[in-house]
This record gives sequence, C-alpha cells and structure tokens, in this order.
Amino acid sequence: MNNVGTWVRSWGASPQSAHDGIGSLDDQAPLADVTLRQVVRISGGGHRVRIRFTNEFGTAPFTIGAAQVGLATPGGGVQPGSERVLTFSGASAVTVPAGAPILSDPVDLPLPALAKLSISLYLPGRVETCTCHDPALDTGWKIPGDTVAALTLPENAEVLPVRALISAVEVLSGAPAKAIVVVGDSRTDGAGSTPDTNHSWPELLAERLAGAGYVSNQGISGNRMLNDGIGTGVLARFDRDVLATPGLGYVVLSLGGNDIGISFAPRDDGPLADFLKMFPGAPVTVDDVIAGFRQLVARAHERGVKVYATTIAPFEGAEIYTPEGESARLAVNAWIRTGGAFDAVLDFDAVWHDPDRPSRIREDLHSGDHLHGNDAGYQALADSIDLSLFS
Repeated sequence: MNNVGTWVRSWGASPQSAHDGIGSLDDQAPLADVTLRQVVRISGGGHRVRIRFTNEFGTAPFTIGAAQVGLATPGGGVQPGSERVLTFSGASAVTVPAGAPILSDPVDLPLPALAKLSISLYLPGRVETCTCHDPALDTGWKIPGDTVAALTLPENAEVLPVRALISAVEVLSGAPAKAIVVVGDSRTDGAGSTPDTNHSWPELLAERLAGAGYVSNQGISGNRMLNDGIGTGVLARFDRDVLATPGLGYVVLSLGGNDIGISFAPRDDGPLADFLKMFPGAPVTVDDVIAGFRQLVARAHERGVKVYATTIAPFEGAEIYTPEGESARLAVNAWIRTGGAFDAVLDFDAVWHDPDRPSRIREDLHSGDHLHGNDAGYQALADSIDLSLFS
C-alpha cells in the first residue's frame, strides 16, 4: 500500500443547521429512503481519498446504508471503473451520532488536481435534522431508494438544494502538502457567481495554483465573525472549520463586512427589518471587529500557520449600506493594512472599488446587488493574489 505524502484537505464546505441557512430546505420533506448524489471539485490531487460526512447539527443519529465515490461525469454520472465503495472501520454501513462527523476509510483512487468527484450515500432511515451547507453552488440530486451504485443518474432524480451531510474531501498527496483554508461570508462562498462553474474566488485561486495548492473554502453566506446568525459565527466555528484541518498551512480571513453592515444597517419597519431579525446580538464597533481579528490571529499562530487577511470590499448600493457603516469599513481596512497583525494583506477593496466612487463596487464586477461579485469580480480577486504567499 502506497502511503507516501500527507493527508490534506482538498475540498470543504462548512456545516450548518438546516434551520440556520438561507432556508433552502424549509419546504422539503425530511430525507428518508433516498440516495444523495453530490459533485465536488477538489483542489489539489492525490492517490488516496477519504470523505468526511457530518451530523454535527443533527438532533438524532442517522444511518448511512451504503456510500460510494468516483470520478464525476456530466449530468450526474460516474466514470466507469473509477467507482469505489466506501466503508467505515471496514463496514459498509454506519450510524453517525448526533453532533458528530465521521470519516470514511481511505480508498485508493488516483486523482488529478481539480478533479470532480461524485459522492453518493444511501439513507435507509429518516434524517431528523439535516446538517448541510446552504446554498450549494454545485448541483446535487436525491433519488428514491438505494441507487448508490448507478453509473448514470436515474430519471427520477430531483435536485438537492443544499450540500447535505458531507463537509470535506481529504486526499493523501504524493508529497508533503499544506492546506489553504479561506474563512469568510457570502463573498467567499461564491454568492453571485454562476452555479456549476466553480467561480468562487477560492476555487479560482485553486485553478491559479494549478495543483500546487490545496484550498478549502469555509465561507458561509450571511456569516459573521463575532455573532451567530446565518451559520455559527467564525469565532465559535474556527477550531472545527479551520484549525482542525488536516495539513493546515495557511489561513485567509475574509471577514468583518457583515459584522459592520448588520451593525450599522438602517433600522426601519420594512422588509429589511425582517431580514435583520436573523442576526441576533448587539451592534458591534470597529474596536470589536479588530479585537475579533486579533483573537483569530492568535489562535492560528498558536498552530504555527501563517494568517493573511483581505480588506473589506465596498457595499454602497446594497440595502444594508449607511454612511456610518462605510466609515467603520474604512477604519477596519486601515487597521488591516497598517496594524501589522497579519503575515500578509490581500487588498480586495483596492481590486473591487470604483475609482470614481470608492464606496461602491465597480459596475462590471458585481452581480447586480452592489454587494456580491459576478464571475468577473471573483476572477479579479483571485488574479490579484500573489501566489508566492503559498510557496
């Protein structure tokens, strides 16, 4: 058995409660007697692979009756000959305890960088609360019954609106390798990009690294650093989603925008007020955000990893914008650039802002909401990163 290299995370999606996302599962029946088939694109390659399944927000155990992994083909298929049965301590079925993740046994499967994997799992019983990542920007499916071994997608497949019950793909690399973990909000998650094209900026960074880097995207849409809301706040999830990453070498913090935007958002009785109810906790200050960054840097440096930060991109034109929020954004960005807390700074504000109106994103780089990037916007962020930071 060839065990050369190190285990390293090549793909990730931060777990969330089904009731703690943007609501994609609100009208869905509980999962029961179904097969889930989901496609993920890894960053760096390897010769062995294992899958991390998750019940971390589950209220009861659930059972995986069967699971397989293989190279994905378009339309939900699996490349013949690449399929591998997944086991758990040698058994083909496993019960995942409430609140816990579970790793599959490793299987031999040569994987080039940027390979697309198909991951299928059969759920014979009911999943009371689905731990997920919401939304999924890669199409997945649910199929009645046990169709784990099907090489083509059955005709009765329905689209699965979230990333369900899987949180990571880890590979055994052919040489020593370090993972780059990006933790952030919807701009990291890829909101506004074209689905099924892998156009979040962390995925585009992985393309630029061309197999020389392993990138795990731990962005959650609507996430904050200091408080929960949509997803657990970063200070609370940092150990699980970042510091526990196999092969961790670099952390990129792309945070603070939602903390500021929510805290300084207009307060009225309109639709925005209902949206703001999703974000508990008192408003935070510039000093609070800076203190949060300092905590994350200290915790990462304890592990001997480098910590980089992105500046906060502008958001004038979005519903949550206020001049007070803009002043806070500029103050935090000034500290990120000059405070000396980080091993390097990625100046995303400089890449995205309109030179004629620096409080706004350039018109050709946002998705229409003045808040999130489009494909070109995320490409511009990825292209601006100095790749030597990860060598």
